[in-house]
Amino acid sequence: MMNSRNRNTRCRRMIWVLWAALCIWSCNPSGPIRIGFIAGTTGRVADLGASGRDAVQLAVEQCNQNGGIQGRPIQLFIKDDQQNPDIARKAVRELVDEGVVAIVGPMTSDMALAVMPVLNQARIPNVSPTVTTQALSGQDDFFLRVSATTREYATRSAMYHATTGNLRRVAAAYDLANQSYSKSWLEDFSTTFKANGGLIVAAIGFEKKQGRTFFDIARELLATAPDGVLIIANSMDSALLCQQIRKLTTDIRITLADWGATERLLELGGNAVEGVTVIQVFNRASTAPAYLAFRKAYVERYQREPGFPGVFSYDAIQVILTALKAQKKDENLKTTILALRHFNGLQERFSFDAFGDVKRSNASISVVKNQQFVVLE
Repeated sequence: MMNSRNRNTRCRRMIWVLWAALCIWSCNPSGPIRIGFIAGTTGRVADLGASGRDAVQLAVEQCNQNGGIQGRPIQLFIKDDQQNPDIARKAVRELVDEGVVAIVGPMTSDMALAVMPVLNQARIPNVSPTVTTQALSGQDDFFLRVSATTREYATRSAMYHATTGNLRRVAAAYDLANQSYSKSWLEDFSTTFKANGGLIVAAIGFEKKQGRTFFDIARELLATAPDGVLIIANSMDSALLCQQIRKLTTDIRITLADWGATERLLELGGNAVEGVTVIQVFNRASTAPAYLAFRKAYVERYQREPGFPGVFSYDAIQVILTALKAQKKDENLKTTILALRHFNGLQERFSFDAFGDVKRSNASISVVKNQQFVVLE
């Protein structure tokens, strides 16, 4: 029979073995690395979220096919924020509970502002593909983005229209459901437009729950006798509003913010969006090898164009995957991203500043012609 001393010795040895095994397992984890994705994948902004989701899924699949990150597969958790702040916050808390190391998204500015307190508290970096609000610029937080801000795009658009002389009196319609973006865009446009001799004759905010029809909004815009209309809204609402404006007049010039410049605008707008100008945030005619390879893989997989949401979402997830490969032990992923700073996007190389903001050099003015976006300058 084993005496008590031998029994205690054996127990201590077993405990040590178990502790050593646990230490080895924890120091060399082999389980999946969890990454979250959040966007509005249903409803009126679904084209933005769905394109982003599909691009991220494609990138994760490609990464796993190539062995993952140091032999560990990537596991993607997808959440639909439904363009609702409460749902977005709940979704992010669920992602935090799942143990994600980073999040791609959200895709709209209002949702980003809603979830940032949760992410900051959890110290989990999120890399947004398309959030452009100035309200998140220059802050030491866990928000990063691969798109430039509204100021760059709105200023570029205003300068073009003011200097070409095409628009002098502009009536603007802007979406109140994402007003941290739309109000910021309108303010930046107005500042530059007015400084160059233009005039904003009306600024009409709208939201679906108000009960006003797009025909009513179109009549309000045209009642101010503008020579042009500026629409700051998602692609669906931009297309529908263009249709109602064209019922009242075929002569008025229409220009859109970058948010509306997705392939869905062309699908829904039809003839009503012919001649409409937009500020573009990426080049559909790019010959960059990385972009062409991505577009080919995306179209083969999903049977549609990725548009700017897909391109920027792919850039965003690649930032995270690249940083995971370079991350040092006990280093927060945000620190790794900012230390790397420079990243190769699908169409151009971009760099983060100290606050996780970037500048993009390829914004251009395009016109819709024969159901295609054609670059003017």
